Amino acid sequence: MKHTLIAAMVGALLASGGAHAEKVKIEFWTMSMKPRFDAYFEDVVKRYEAQNPDVDVVWTDLPWDVIRSKFTAAVAAGQPPALANMNVQWAYDYAVSGAIQPIDALLGKDRGMYTAGALADVTWKGKTYAFPWYNSADIMAVNVTIFKKAGLDPNKPIRNLSEQLKMATQIRQKAGVAGLAPRLGRVESVFLGEGLPVLENGKAVFNSPKHVALLREFATAYKAGALLKDNLFAEDNFQVSIAAYNGGRLGILETTPTALTRVRDDAKDIYAVTLAQPVPPGATGVVKGGWLMDFVVPKGVDAKLLPQVGTFAKFLTNDANQLAFSKATGGTYPSVKQAALDPFFQDVPANAGAVENARAIGARNLENVRTLAILGIDDPAPLLRRLREETEAAVTGRKDPKAAMDAAVTFWNAQLKK
Repeated sequence: MKHTLIAAMVGALLASGGAHAEKVKIEFWTMSMKPRFDAYFEDVVKRYEAQNPDVDVVWTDLPWDVIRSKFTAAVAAGQPPALANMNVQWAYDYAVSGAIQPIDALLGKDRGMYTAGALADVTWKGKTYAFPWYNSADIMAVNVTIFKKAGLDPNKPIRNLSEQLKMATQIRQKAGVAGLAPRLGRVESVFLGEGLPVLENGKAVFNSPKHVALLREFATAYKAGALLKDNLFAEDNFQVSIAAYNGGRLGILETTPTALTRVRDDAKDIYAVTLAQPVPPGATGVVKGGWLMDFVVPKGVDAKLLPQVGTFAKFLTNDANQLAFSKATGGTYPSVKQAALDPFFQDVPANAGAVENARAIGARNLENVRTLAILGIDDPAPLLRRLREETEAAVTGRKDPKAAMDAAVTFWNAQLKK
């Protein structure tokens, strides 16, 4: 009897010790981070586990063209990771399908550490579905020599798109070069940046008087020769735009701060007369150029694990770690407020060039930077192609802007019904 009692006590103690020693596992997935950022993520994991010895953090990195299929399969199998790295469009699709869950309760009072624009990017129908992570932002490079030749003040911020188009026209008239290279091949983003909706209640609405009036402004500028015609209606006109700017054929270049290193390295004479300025905000205060990455919490994560998942997600995306990631990448921005105020972004030496000034300007605009993308369309390619075609017809004068947008809207709505 005595031996039986002792054996039972020992067994209970061993069971208790085993339960106490069992760690909580948190697996998080990132997208195309290996091998460049191995040291960064290994350090994040090491520090978190040191602060939380009862947690075992597992980092898995997947290529960007694989992560969606792997994620979908994992959720369907009931074996999802605790967190997964997505962009805004993918997060929206998963939110609509119910594959991820709202995180408002996990954010709690820490919601305030993220920028308003980043939170807005991942908030739909009043619920937030992702922890914001790294971001981007556009700035504007102006050629001081061209501006002065056109009788313009390069130090005066441009207030809005209409003013920018008028200045581009003045550059053409007085300096003899194109003033601006807008991304008219992605005119849907131009509309969104100006606070003009593309879809409402599942229907295309970009033929309103305000949309048409904006296209007429572009058409007027195009007729005056103010717009760089190289790839003007292509999906991506970055390469031709920076080539034109480096060649002294473009007065204003809208791009990311990092892209200005191309000007610095490839066209030193142009870089010497380049001044960085903020991009003009849209009518609702939106700043262009955002491309937010985030972390979502899949459906099927053990409810008991959620508090730990939230704690780790906020650690992964806090000010210190986002700042460290920005330093590691050398070109991304944080989505948290305090990191954007760090001297890494804001301290600009007196003799700094356009690249350093541009980085500070982009950081100061982060509160209002948005990801301007169409959400919730399964196959947007044919819709966007038709919109590009009609936009080109409208801006080049081959078609009245109202008729062009009416035709595009009719096509979109017919396709969206299918």
